[in-house]
Amino acid sequence: MIPVYNKNADTELLELGNRRLTKPQKVSVSKYGMVSTAHYRATELAFDVLNAGGNAMDAAVTAAFALGVCEPAASGLGGQTMMLFYDAQSRKKIALDGSSRAPHRIVPGESNKSELLRGYNASTVPSTPAVLAYALKNYGSLTLKDVLGPVVDLAKKGYEISQLQYDLTKRELKHLRNNTAAPLFLKKGKHPYPVGSLFKQEKLAGTLERMATAGIEDFYLGDIAQMIKADMIANDGLIQADDLAQIPWPVERRPLTTSFENTRVFTMCPPGAGRVLIAMLNILSQFSPKQRDPDTPRGALLLANVIRQTNLDRQDRPIEPNLYHQIDNEHMGRPEYAQRNAKKIKKKLKGKGETTHLSVVDRYGNAVSLTQSIERVYGSFCASAELGFLYNNYMSAFEYNDITHPYYLRPNAVPWASVSPTIFFRGRKPWLVIGSPGSERIASTIIQVLLRLDKHSPYEAVAAPRLFCSLKGKVSLEASRMRDDITDMLASKGFEIDVRDPYSFYLGCVQMIMRSRRGEYIGVADPRRDGSAKGPRL
Repeated sequence: MIPVYNKNADTELLELGNRRLTKPQKVSVSKYGMVSTAHYRATELAFDVLNAGGNAMDAAVTAAFALGVCEPAASGLGGQTMMLFYDAQSRKKIALDGSSRAPHRIVPGESNKSELLRGYNASTVPSTPAVLAYALKNYGSLTLKDVLGPVVDLAKKGYEISQLQYDLTKRELKHLRNNTAAPLFLKKGKHPYPVGSLFKQEKLAGTLERMATAGIEDFYLGDIAQMIKADMIANDGLIQADDLAQIPWPVERRPLTTSFENTRVFTMCPPGAGRVLIAMLNILSQFSPKQRDPDTPRGALLLANVIRQTNLDRQDRPIEPNLYHQIDNEHMGRPEYAQRNAKKIKKKLKGKGETTHLSVVDRYGNAVSLTQSIERVYGSFCASAELGFLYNNYMSAFEYNDITHPYYLRPNAVPWASVSPTIFFRGRKPWLVIGSPGSERIASTIIQVLLRLDKHSPYEAVAAPRLFCSLKGKVSLEASRMRDDITDMLASKGFEIDVRDPYSFYLGCVQMIMRSRRGEYIGVADPRRDGSAKGPRL
């Protein structure tokens, strides 16, 4: 039964009492492709595309737009999108850097992070519409109108509010009520929509419909741009017409790569955080499989040390590819780095965002790993009443103090990103398409799934308990599903323990596709959120 949160619920809500929420399919198998996303309605739309013969990019773009509808607190038109794409015909691996941009009117040195955490000044110039349109045009086979049609229908007809969405809205209720997103995302502008209620978004549907007809440029140069400008002026926001007019088209870059065991890894280059993933894999390769087993106390201790060290090094060695070509991009990927840090960690062992992800593979062998976000849950908490989408709060993802820092806040700068959409190859074919939301926890989440795949089924590897170690040595973990001596070991080595829920929203949400030895695609959607996996049946 659906939980009752309001004893004075109206008749409409009482009628929902006997309905059951859809239970998303978390595991799927198909020989003809696969899609796994963080919301089952987005999976369904992308599945329809694959089933009708569309390619991986067609399905990925469809799912990405759909996630902006049914996971609005995590991503949407007001955010940014990064992806890794494998073209089976040319065998090219392409990283699409879809960074958003700081507005031109920001004055360096005159703001601090707390001032730009929420509100209209918290938003960078959204890049998601430009990135998805570019990817579809250059690597898809469908038109924008084809892709957006079913997404518009989803926004108009609505979807059921899940327990997770209710909980997140309740958690952020104060900030929502204090900002312009309240009328759009709260019932009567005051309360969370109850679990199981149908949430429709007419204004967002209208925005999507306009883009389908007028093209994505309308978002940056046309009527939508004018409405964004008017909304910003009315609320003293920074983004203006000239910011939007410099459309943030994505930059095609070479993915970062390394080898691990019998796989070749391709992951997101800066400003993404794929180099953290590369560094973790290289350090872990210095240890035996038994030593790096995350389900043992010493394996968990090793993992905590590796996570902390690599994130510290990323913090110390920032790279912004548009401005800092002279810096050695490969430092954290070099063998000497891994060997030096492995020795350091071995001594220790002897001694004392919100974001969404989707993965797609098609029958032709193409693959997409895509991560997109509006930064924190509900982004800036601001939205135009006429357009229906949330503005991001990526202005909080800049450096505010060190003027020499590559990500120092300045006009037209790109923010830090922690995304790591990744594809592992065995031989010449993709073996694992994977990614996760979770800010700085993304790389470590992927690592833990990978380490478990040798011993566990794909679903078990994704569902297994996780941990994360902060820069200051706080280990967050799903302790109730782990051996209790793991917590004891970490505490005895000086780590602060932060016990999280058994299936914690905080510790990532993996959407994964694995190719089996029989050539089948196994899709897995993380049980921590509302996702599902589904593959064509031809």
